[in-house]
Amino acid sequence: MKIKDITTAKSSLWIFGYGSLVWKPDFQFSRSKVGYIQGYKRRFWHGDNFHRGNNDMPGRVVTLVEDHDACTYGIAYEVTGSQIQESLKYLNVRENVLGGYVTKLVEFIPRADEPSVLALVYIATSDNPIYLGPATSEEIAAQIVVSSGKTGHNVEYLFRLADFMRLYCPEVEDDHLFSIEAATLSLMPY
Repeated sequence: MKIKDITTAKSSLWIFGYGSLVWKPDFQFSRSKVGYIQGYKRRFWHGDNFHRGNNDMPGRVVTLVEDHDACTYGIAYEVTGSQIQESLKYLNVRENVLGGYVTKLVEFIPRADEPSVLALVYIATSDNPIYLGPATSEEIAAQIVVSSGKTGHNVEYLFRLADFMRLYCPEVEDDHLFSIEAATLSLMPY
């Protein structure tokens, strides 16, 4: 079933956020749940030349990379009624036009003992012109420390994501995220 069919056939839609959407959805929603999706790992492999960087110095933001054994924690937001079209219109600009992401439907599993739901997720692919790909934690941190865009500094993005994981998923080890955070902290002047 296509996303267009789902949005017209249903009275609600779940949208999964695993990056800046966990702290800044910027759209109206009916409710939210913390949980995870399986089969993907979160990676700072996508370039950002608008929100957290620019054309001369792109920032690094997260995307999802397929990995059968992995899971990624975040927040799913339920949008209902007119919120569906309003949120998709907003996210199309924020994620697709400015961010270079594509959409997929995935199974979202809430942390609470509740049934899973189908959720829309935005994923940057390696064929995107601003996709940066793998790098060491130190290389990613060096790029994050010097990058800033229209929404703010790239360091803020990294720290807010790490804070979300510590607050809402304290038992989850996200080695990629936390190693980049540690490398970034080591580069910052105090």
